[in-house]
Amino acid sequence: MPEEITSSVGSIEAEAEKILEEARNKARDIILEAREEAKKILSSDLPLDEAKDECVKIVNNAKAEAGKRVEDAEKKAAEIRKNADRKAREIMELVVNTVAGRS
Repeated sequence: MPEEITSSVGSIEAEAEKILEEARNKARDIILEAREEAKKILSSDLPLDEAKDECVKIVNNAKAEAGKRVEDAEKKAAEIRKNADRKAREIMELVVNTVAGRS
């Protein structure tokens, strides 16, 4: 039964890490996309000041969105870890009670 607990907690933590990694990848993609947009704008025939302003705006929006996604993923991962710890404690109490003859 301890192997099952360890396996369950491990799989929950792995899922939390997967969520965080996906959020980081999305954030990275958003920032790369924003940079590409900024390059397009800078290479266009727009007046330079307008292009720079638009570039800064796009990059700032992308960073804000990426930060929000990472923050959301971290919150979700923390919740998963919290639940895993609680479940592991419950299972350990059950095992101790069973071994001690308390139901």
